[in-house]
Amino acid sequence: MNTAPNQQNQQQTQSREPAVWPTLQAHDAIALIDFLVDTVGFLRTAVYQDEDRVAHAQLDWPEGGGIMLGSYDPATKSWCLEPGTFGAYVVTDHVDALYERLTAAGVRVLRPIEDQPYGSREFAIADPEGNKWSFGTYRGEPRPAE
Repeated sequence: MNTAPNQQNQQQTQSREPAVWPTLQAHDAIALIDFLVDTVGFLRTAVYQDEDRVAHAQLDWPEGGGIMLGSYDPATKSWCLEPGTFGAYVVTDHVDALYERLTAAGVRVLRPIEDQPYGSREFAIADPEGNKWSFGTYRGEPRPAE
């Protein structure tokens, strides 16, 4: 097995493009996509659906990264995620404005906005399916030098 990184992998590492895509499923994927796009602020990059069933959707976060989701299908036992069991932390430089917009829209707040001892300012909400979303300014620790 060749473990030497190729040029494309090096470019991805340097730019920190998403290489891990959190995924979730929803009872009403169309409504969840609308909520995440219209209320929260994700970008609708791709949605493949068959009538009211979403086979695959990609929603990008404007500040980087994204998620993939689809309609809940318990028949796919090898990859079935119970709706409402997902949780994610989303980085934003606009945490106060986002908090104000989401609370004004009546979104259920799980944890009000506050400064954390590790330097982040953050809050948490639940989406209509019960998934938990935390938004904050913490971008993670710097990667160690190679």
